[in-house]
Amino acid sequence: MTDPVLISVEGALGRVHLNRPEVLNSLDLQMVRLINAGLDRLEADPRVRVIALTGAGDRALCAGGDIKMLWSTGRSDPERAMGFWAEEYRLNARIHRLETHWVAVMDGICMGGGVGLSVHGRHRIVTGRTKFAMPETGIGYFPDVGGSYALSRAPQGLGMWLGLTGATVGAADVIAAGLADAMIPSDRIAALLADLAAGHDPQQAIANHAADPGPSRLQGNAALIESCFAAGDMRGILDALAADGSGFATETLDLLARKSPTSLVLTLHLLRQGAASPDLETCLDREFAGDALILKTHDFYEGVRAAVIDKDRNPQWSPARLDDVDQAALIAKLQPLPSLFAAAAKPEVTT
Repeated sequence: MTDPVLISVEGALGRVHLNRPEVLNSLDLQMVRLINAGLDRLEADPRVRVIALTGAGDRALCAGGDIKMLWSTGRSDPERAMGFWAEEYRLNARIHRLETHWVAVMDGICMGGGVGLSVHGRHRIVTGRTKFAMPETGIGYFPDVGGSYALSRAPQGLGMWLGLTGATVGAADVIAAGLADAMIPSDRIAALLADLAAGHDPQQAIANHAADPGPSRLQGNAALIESCFAAGDMRGILDALAADGSGFATETLDLLARKSPTSLVLTLHLLRQGAASPDLETCLDREFAGDALILKTHDFYEGVRAAVIDKDRNPQWSPARLDDVDQAALIAKLQPLPSLFAAAAKPEVTT
């Protein structure tokens, strides 16, 4: 039971159970590979009609990816860092293309890499304990794992708001943004899994256990979000929020003021490009190119230091002001790399 990912079969149900509760089931390279191997096994099993993703403990499905490894190797061994992202992104795309039903149970914290394992699947479940976020702009990074695909397709700019602010939201807001399909109370998840193991239709089983998630604050402010975040650049978004002057707009401005200005500019670009992209793989390839760029920036290392290493929560961004970010020069550095999904493209870590 000490394996970081547990693969099992219960009747018609295949289980992928993340098993590192002591670190909130955070995703490392070994886990990515174990999930992939588990999917090979489960997809080949004729008994399995549906696969459920769950997390050990009652605090998190998955709190994110292996940020410490990326921080420690990004400068000294960038191939290792890029290799992790390559394998993680291929797994995200595989989940998106699965023929077997994928049911992701986002109970507790679901952030970063956990979002990548969840939102691209066919059935996305949130609970009353869900704490959902793509907080990457707060560590000098950008929403990856296909975030530029999923967030950019949210209605009325709600995904744009989530991706840029990095805010943590609950079940109703995740559903409003089109990133989850139903809310099921945590104490009903076991019954749902039992129904799936018994061979019940996944969509009907989910509907049978679903409950009202309550009102969505994001949905209540959707018109404001859609209007302000339609501005042409980050400066325009900030000016529109300031001009609105409402409590929600002021709160949003405060959230954005804490983020890396470079990350905000890059994230907005990736989200806008993602909205115009034909598929998830195109977005993942572009994010992979963004990874190569971000490993050469100051803000990624400073953001992770402040949030995860020293934990002083006081990052010193460079540039520190949005108006000092050379947007054209930054985007020009985002150079395409060979596709992760081409037969010849195999950037992998050897350890």
